[in-house]
Amino acid sequence: MKKTTLVILALFSTLSYGQSQVIPMESAYWEYDSSKVEFIRHRSASAAQSINGNYFELILKDQTFMDGIIEFDVELTGNGFPGIVFRSSQDQKNGEHFYIRSFGEFSPLKRTTLQYAALVDGVSLWDLTDEYQAGATIYKEGWNHIKLVIAGKQMRAYINDMEKPALSVPKLEGTETSGGITLSGNVIYANFQVKHGVTEGLNPDAGVVSTENDPRYIRNWQVSNAIDFPFGNDLVIALPGMYGTLIKSDLPDSTTKWENLYAEDRALVNLTRKFGAVQNDGRRLAWIKTYLHSAKAQERTINLGFSDEIWIFINGQPLYVDKNYYGTPSQKEPRGRCTIENTSIKVPLTEGDNEILIGLANYFYGWGIIARFDDMEGITLK
Repeated sequence: MKKTTLVILALFSTLSYGQSQVIPMESAYWEYDSSKVEFIRHRSASAAQSINGNYFELILKDQTFMDGIIEFDVELTGNGFPGIVFRSSQDQKNGEHFYIRSFGEFSPLKRTTLQYAALVDGVSLWDLTDEYQAGATIYKEGWNHIKLVIAGKQMRAYINDMEKPALSVPKLEGTETSGGITLSGNVIYANFQVKHGVTEGLNPDAGVVSTENDPRYIRNWQVSNAIDFPFGNDLVIALPGMYGTLIKSDLPDSTTKWENLYAEDRALVNLTRKFGAVQNDGRRLAWIKTYLHSAKAQERTINLGFSDEIWIFINGQPLYVDKNYYGTPSQKEPRGRCTIENTSIKVPLTEGDNEILIGLANYFYGWGIIARFDDMEGITLK
């Protein structure tokens, strides 16, 4: 073990639980790529600065963070997504990510300025986490002070104003309960400190998520295996010909294996959590289905959020096809994110049992769907 590492460990061991640990922006305390970041003096503080505007990562050495307070200063020197991952897994593929979108002017009324998103198997679920965004008062020049209070499943994030949280997260969605800390961006960081175990009375139990009290959301699903679905492929539906079926359907059949999949707290069917990351910008397809009973033949509206492509069938008949590709003309509001605002469709229900079958393809960040009926009169979800 290197002498510098022994010194760091000895320093940390002398600090009691709950005592503030000021961690200098000096090379001995961080893992980093020296071609992308340098340690300097800036505004009378030891600091870490991007070299030539490069994106960099600073991985804090010899610390495991579970609950407590993390504070630091950041000066925004370029466009990008500066932020922090805490409770990071050893391979850095899982954790809790909080960051600033630094592009041009800031406004407390611009709700996309701040973002919390879980990292799952190396995938940021930002496009499945629209609820956890907020505006903030942020300075384009000089330090911005960030304070995160983390207790169990909850987090409060303060930016410059230490009296009122800029963003509150009632239920953190990462897979890890403890882990490492990483700073990233193309910015300048300084004045980093951690208070382990100090949570300012924040309840560690998960808070209430708004969808929990709404019975209109469809939560019980079954899911098939995911398959590769390269770009250029379209979903094939069997076509009849003069002498039999011309094309074999891509739809599930009697050989398809199904697993039960219950929606997460925000009523999100999270296929990224189920299947993990896709490799090399690949495109995948999975099927989900659910059943409901209708007291009579009727038409109901389903409000729907999805990422990235969808094919819907009702009782075996095609009903709806759409795309939600971020950054393209096909993106849904709000800007390609998966929210209940993406679209709404009319669903003809027959009296008795009905099957809703959905094909969902994905290539870009989070993979999921959220669905809610307009009204539950005469409908029983199974």
